Amino acid sequence: MGVDGFVGLTGPVEISEIRPEEYDRAAELWEASVRATHLFVTEADLDVFRPLVRGAFEEIPQLIGLRDGRCRLMGFAGAADGNLEMLFVDPESFGRGGGRLLLEHSIRTFGVRSVDVNEQNVGAVGFYLHHGFEVTGRSAHDTTGKPYPLLHLTLTNT
Repeated sequence: MGVDGFVGLTGPVEISEIRPEEYDRAAELWEASVRATHLFVTEADLDVFRPLVRGAFEEIPQLIGLRDGRCRLMGFAGAADGNLEMLFVDPESFGRGGGRLLLEHSIRTFGVRSVDVNEQNVGAVGFYLHHGFEVTGRSAHDTTGKPYPLLHLTLTNT
């Protein structure tokens, strides 16, 4: 499905399901995005998270990718039970609207109404607040028990 509103790219942009043969590329995008935005995460933590993220691709029921006109994966989002489990965009595409397209698609198609975001990732926090989410809770640790506080956000602007 072609989508409009992605600035700065030539050719059509498409959002569709991620195929298993794209998991390696999605993992690369995840790591590049984390390195660009999660400056608080250590190399040792990346070593812990890498296989967890790779394994999650097979577990998340709704996993979509944003592709450029050459069908190259540029970002992805995953959702389950109305919760946005992950949304990552290639750092080379930051600020062009890809994250917005993935989020809007996830809200519209998968009924996403909540997301947890690392409190220290101020760019992501601002992104979700800008798109109608509000902070409804906080946890001192992430889901792996690491001391990376999570903000629990709920969509209020529908």
